[in-house]
Amino acid sequence: MKRRNYLGGIALLLLGAFFGAVLITGFSNSRPGYDEVKIGSNNPPIQNVNVDAQAFNNAFVEVADKVTKSIVQITVVSRSEAKEEIPEQFRFFFPFRDESPKERMGSGSGVIISEDGYILTNNHVVENATDVRVGMLDKREYKATVVGTDPLTDLAVIKIEAKDLPAAYLGNSDDVKVGQWVMAIGNPMSLASTVTAGIVSATSRSLNIIRDKDGYAIEDFIQTDAAINPGNSGGALVDLTGSVIGINSAIATNGMTGSYIGYGFAIPINIAKSVAKDLIAEGKVRRGYIGVQISEVDASTAKAVGLDSPKGIMVQSVVEDGAASITDIKPGDIILKIDGREVNRPNELQGYVASKRAGHKIELDVFRDGKTFKRDVILKARDKEDDVEVKPTSSKEKSKSKDEMKEIKFENIGFTVRNLTEQEMKNIKVDNGVIITEVKSYSEAFNKRLSSGLVIVEVDKKKIDSVSKLEEIFEEKKGDAVLLKVVAKDEVTRFVGLEISK
Repeated sequence: MKRRNYLGGIALLLLGAFFGAVLITGFSNSRPGYDEVKIGSNNPPIQNVNVDAQAFNNAFVEVADKVTKSIVQITVVSRSEAKEEIPEQFRFFFPFRDESPKERMGSGSGVIISEDGYILTNNHVVENATDVRVGMLDKREYKATVVGTDPLTDLAVIKIEAKDLPAAYLGNSDDVKVGQWVMAIGNPMSLASTVTAGIVSATSRSLNIIRDKDGYAIEDFIQTDAAINPGNSGGALVDLTGSVIGINSAIATNGMTGSYIGYGFAIPINIAKSVAKDLIAEGKVRRGYIGVQISEVDASTAKAVGLDSPKGIMVQSVVEDGAASITDIKPGDIILKIDGREVNRPNELQGYVASKRAGHKIELDVFRDGKTFKRDVILKARDKEDDVEVKPTSSKEKSKSKDEMKEIKFENIGFTVRNLTEQEMKNIKVDNGVIITEVKSYSEAFNKRLSSGLVIVEVDKKKIDSVSKLEEIFEEKKGDAVLLKVVAKDEVTRFVGLEISK
C-alpha cells in the first residue's frame, strides 16, 4: 500500500512538472497587446537643434513649398521627320516600309512667368509639337499653344488660357556665385513636383551643344550638382530666396542611360527673361549683336600683345557693317570688360550680349597697342544671317619685293612655310603672306591649331612678304612671343599667339 502511494505521488509530481512547463512555454510565446509594444529610443539623439541649422533647413522647406506651385508639367505630342534609313542592299526585304513622319510623346517642365498664362520652357521640349498639354500642381490641366521658340538659346514660351496663376519670381543671374546653394524643381521621369538640392558648381559653362549654321552659339550655362534628369528640362533652378536664377536645360550623361551622372546645366534667367519678352511681344527674338568673331586669350597671346596676364577676349575678325565695325573695333583688339564686367571667355561676352536687344548701348573696355580705352557700341540685329560676311582683314597693298620660291622649316615651332605663288594669292584672296605647308604633331604650332594651307599675312602687325622676312622676325623674337595673323582658304581671319623658343 505504501509502495502504491509512493508511486502515485511521484506520478503526480511529474504530471505537475509537465503541465507547468507547458504553461510557462505557452505564456512565453504569447504576443503583447498593441499598446504594450515599445519600439525605438525614447529620445532623439539631438534634442535641441542648432538655431542656424534649423533656419537653414527651413529655408529649403519654404522654397519648395512656395515655388513648386509655379512649376508645371508639360506633355507634348510631336511629329518626327526623321525616317529610318535602310541600306540599299536590304531594301528588297522592306518593300512596304512606312516612310511617313511618326508621332511621339514626351514630357518636360515649365515655369509660370505671368498670372495670365505665359509659361517659359525649353525649345527642345516643344519642338515640332502638334499637341501641348500643361498639368498644374493642383491637378488642373490645360491645352497650350506655342507662342514662340528660340533654338539658339533652347528657350520657348507657351500659353494657356487661365487667370490668377502663381507666377514665379525671376531673379538676377548676374549675381549667381559658385558655391551657393540652389534647388532644381521640375518633373523628372514624369515624377511630378520633384525637388533636388545642391550648389552652383560653375558659371559661364560652354558645352558646344547649340550652334547655328554659321557656328554661332549662345552658351553661358550655370552648372549645378543638384540632380537634374530627363523631364526636368524647362524647370526652375532657384536660390534660397525662391528666386528663379536659371531654366534647367541639359545634363551630363554617360550617353547610354541618358540619366543624371553628377552635373546639370541651366540657362541664366537674365537671358531667358530677354528671350521671353521678345517672344511674347513679337513672336521672335530681336537679339543684339556686336558683330565680331572672338577667341580666348591664352598666355602666349597675352605675352605677344603686351598684356600683363592672360585676360579678356581677342577680336579675331569684324563683321562688315556690324556694330563693332561702325564703332572702331578692330581685329586684334582685346575686349577686357563689357559694361564694367570683366570677360575672359567668349561665352561670357556672348551670354551677356544675348540678354540685350538690338538698339541697346553697351560700353566696352578695349586694349590695343599697349593702351586701354572705352568704346560705346550700339547693338545691331542680325536678321539676314545668310548675308553676313566677315570683313577681310588682309592688306590692300601688294608687296613690291618678292623672294624667289623658298621653303623654311622652323623646328622650334613645328611648322614649315613657303612663299605664295601669284595664283595662290588670287585663290586665297590675299595680297601678301607665306603659306604653311606642314605642321608637326604635338608641336607649338599644332597646339595652337595651325594647319597646312593657312596663310600668315602679319606678325606683330607687320606685313609678311616672304619666308625670309618671317625668319628674320622669329630670330629677333626668340625667347618671346609673337602674334600671327592667319587667313584660311575660306577668307576667315584669326590671330594666334605663338611662343618662339630659343
